[in-house]
Amino acid sequence: MDFLATIGDSELYNFHSHTQFCDGRASMEMFAREVVAQGFTHYGFSPHSPIPIESSCNMLKIDVPVYLEEVNRIKKLYGDKAKFYASMEIDYLGKEWGPSHEFFQELSLDYRIGSVHFIPSQSGEMIDIDGSHENFDIKMERYFAGDIRYVVETFYKQSIEMVNGGGFDLIGHFDKIGNNASHYCPGIEDETWYQALVSELIEAIIAKKLTIEINTKAWDKHSRFFPHTRYWKRLIDAQAPIIINSDAHYPHLINANRDEAIMQLNNTH
Repeated sequence: MDFLATIGDSELYNFHSHTQFCDGRASMEMFAREVVAQGFTHYGFSPHSPIPIESSCNMLKIDVPVYLEEVNRIKKLYGDKAKFYASMEIDYLGKEWGPSHEFFQELSLDYRIGSVHFIPSQSGEMIDIDGSHENFDIKMERYFAGDIRYVVETFYKQSIEMVNGGGFDLIGHFDKIGNNASHYCPGIEDETWYQALVSELIEAIIAKKLTIEINTKAWDKHSRFFPHTRYWKRLIDAQAPIIINSDAHYPHLINANRDEAIMQLNNTH
């Protein structure tokens, strides 16, 4: 994401958002209008990528050309007010499907986000471990036999494999499993083995010089950012490139909790 160097500190931006092409709750044009109304200068659309398994949250492969055409239309309509970008949040499902896959590399995207939402159960079935605490509790018993350590270790294993596989510019909410895992097993993020997994992932991210987002989506409901604030100093000390994204699914949330994130980032020493 070399273009980040041209974005001034006072400019409004967001590079992670979801619209009608996946699980977003409004059209791209409705988002674009809000972008202009709020005075944003840079805005990226990043639908959840197509995946080779059934998912109500991911865009369909046949919709990819339509999506790219819509980005170009938005650029023509509103490009004099803000700079719009075409991206995807690409799910890493394993070495056979992820950001480095030729399908995504051949798309005319301005940047690519790599994220992990699905992990294999002990029987090999891919399960979405994102979502609400209540749904996570159900999936823990239905698919993972209550083995939270397996879920956490597999999430971070998938994440490290994705980072090492490359093919993307920005890593999305890299410790997101911590939210559901901490609900299911309070205190798990303080465990030595958990900290070791996060540390290994952070080292891989830094080594690959990936841009890291501070994802503000969960602040209002769960009072936490992704990654957790406990990791911010390490990222700052490593001079890792950091941006603040809202992961918006509704137009009115495109700038949600940015000020809180900036304040906490400025107070991180």
